[in-house]
Amino acid sequence: MPPMWFDAWGDLVRVLLVGTAAYVSLVVLLRLSGKRTLAKLNAFDLIVTVALGSTLATIFLSTDVSWTEGALALVLLVVLQLVVAWTTTRWPASRRALTAEPTLLLWHGEVREAALRQHRVSLSELRQAVRSSSSGDLSEVGAVVLESDGTLSVVPASSLGDGSALADVPGARA
Repeated sequence: MPPMWFDAWGDLVRVLLVGTAAYVSLVVLLRLSGKRTLAKLNAFDLIVTVALGSTLATIFLSTDVSWTEGALALVLLVVLQLVVAWTTTRWPASRRALTAEPTLLLWHGEVREAALRQHRVSLSELRQAVRSSSSGDLSEVGAVVLESDGTLSVVPASSLGDGSALADVPGARA
């Protein structure tokens, strides 16, 4: 059974040195790769963010993983994220295959019940999103969109304009 409170000074020094090196490596990688690496735009972004955190924790605490192996794992995750981001921005078909498309849940005050059921969003959650947008009347809402990252975007009817921001949302007429 591993010691609960203290094992050896060498282990503590390893955490300090390797942890610092891993942290600095991750910060440098994230700065080099750009803001998109940790963006919360879709499920793949969430997976990469969680994987980066898990990898960093493993580098910190596991004596079975060297700093070099951990740094290579961080580089691999960032490179894979860049490849997915590059691919999905260049080829729309790959974006449709790799990420969920936005879904219209409410249009001009009319709730789309089938869309709510299909995406397991309750009417209560839809109303909460509308209230959070400072509106108390569904009929004053132009659109509620379930975005590819799982968030609900609320567009007031007064701000809908020509609807061009909804051009990629199936069922929304621009």
